[in-house]
Amino acid sequence: MLRRASDLAQQAAHREKAASFQTRLALWEAFYGNAPVARPTAMAALALAKNREVQYGAALALAIAGDSSQAQTLTNDLESNFPEDTSVKFNYLPTVRGLLDLNHGDPAKAIEILQVAVPYELGQPRSTQTGFFGALYPIYARGQAYLAAGQGADAAREFQKVLDHPGIMVGDPVGELAHLQLGRAYAMQGNATKAKAAYQGFLALWKDADLDIPILKQAKAEYAKLQ
Repeated sequence: MLRRASDLAQQAAHREKAASFQTRLALWEAFYGNAPVARPTAMAALALAKNREVQYGAALALAIAGDSSQAQTLTNDLESNFPEDTSVKFNYLPTVRGLLDLNHGDPAKAIEILQVAVPYELGQPRSTQTGFFGALYPIYARGQAYLAAGQGADAAREFQKVLDHPGIMVGDPVGELAHLQLGRAYAMQGNATKAKAAYQGFLALWKDADLDIPILKQAKAEYAKLQ
């Protein structure tokens, strides 16, 4: 549906709108573990337009998909072109840089850099208005950093924040994935009962999903080990 929407927008000469649809698609693929599709989709979005939100979304998708070099270039461009923009300075940059630090195996640095987002992280950045993505991303990224650092209790606290604000998520993938990440955080703490409940919540949301989605296959395998 997003590809069709992007095609229609291009036919109507609305390149930025088409790029926004492609950006959201790239993020979905990245979050759901389909890196080989996420990367070219992000680059296709950038080929259509390179506005602030498309660059941010593409940088996120590329960082999640493991293309740290290209994501870093886009992040540097954002910082250079929008040095005083609130969304860029306190949401976009710390989120992408936190994910890049995780890619480089440095969760402590990711946690530190994401602290700048704390006063603003329950708000909705511009990307939620133009592309329907980005709400609570600094919180989600911090939760991932705590997981990578082996701090299960801190990670659980961050993912619970996401789940406590469903009205902010605007149908974002992070709203669903927080259930899975919360399960991982509880499992890390050795709390099998809460871990199972969180995994069950995630799998219930995905009960009608395509069976070959990478993140779903991974979640089922992790859940099976809890039994």
